[in-house]
Amino acid sequence: MHEPRGDLMCDEQTDRRPEDAESPPAADEASSSETHPETEAASGAHIRQEWLRAVAWAGGATGAAILVWLAWTWITWPDVGALRADNPATTAFIEMYRESQREQGRGEAVDWTWVPYDEISSNLKRVVVASEDTEFFFHDGFSEHELREALKKAVREREAPRGASTITQQLAKNLWLSPRRTLTRKLREGILTRQLESELSKERILELYLNLVELGPGVYGAEAAARRYFGIAATDLSLRQAAMLAAALPRPKRWNPTSDSEYYARRVDRILEIERQLEYLDRYIGTPAPASVHVDPPAIEDPSEMESP
Repeated sequence: MHEPRGDLMCDEQTDRRPEDAESPPAADEASSSETHPETEAASGAHIRQEWLRAVAWAGGATGAAILVWLAWTWITWPDVGALRADNPATTAFIEMYRESQREQGRGEAVDWTWVPYDEISSNLKRVVVASEDTEFFFHDGFSEHELREALKKAVREREAPRGASTITQQLAKNLWLSPRRTLTRKLREGILTRQLESELSKERILELYLNLVELGPGVYGAEAAARRYFGIAATDLSLRQAAMLAAALPRPKRWNPTSDSEYYARRVDRILEIERQLEYLDRYIGTPAPASVHVDPPAIEDPSEMESP
């Protein structure tokens, strides 16, 4: 018998085609490209966890910021009760004026002289109440009537409500706040207004207000304004002179006794008209005071005409 030749065996092996070899099932290839429901659920849970962590972090940061703000507000909150006996050394509005002057490279001095309540003419007290807050002696810091009127005006003119502030609210803002109309500022103003009304008498509130309000660029209080514009003390102001100062209150940098604005002049007459109608002022403030005989402004020498020593 002849033994099989080795070359025949090789030929048989080489005759086998590659396609004869087993191929992986097509189903396995398809299954490898599919996403399992378990994988989708895990991905969704991960996204939710990340979102919840972000929300928790934002909530924690917000809460921390609120706590810091509350702590700072508590620490810096003014001692309202101290105003029963002490006069303020400065105000927020005076400091803002000084800062503005410094930024412009100008002098930061202000014209401001404090005088007690009895040294301010009843004429000025009457016209200020007439022009700024006719319910001053009857409310607890806020005037519902003025607020309604301000809202009506805002609807008519299609703008945010303005001009509803009482004398007490204006005092709180001048002393401690800023002109910015933010929610936090209005909240602080409301609390401080309540405190002023509960801690101080109406007379003291009016005294503070008349000594602190701006009545011209860098001119604060009744005494400084009376001497600047009329050359007299605040106690000697006539009714019309007082009305000229009161008319300046909304825009003291533009409206004051040196202004030639027709609107300002009409405002002076309107204030005098309202003052005449408020008969209760005789009881709460006193009757109109007669004008001082000495009302001429003081003579001011021209430096260029002064003799050299």
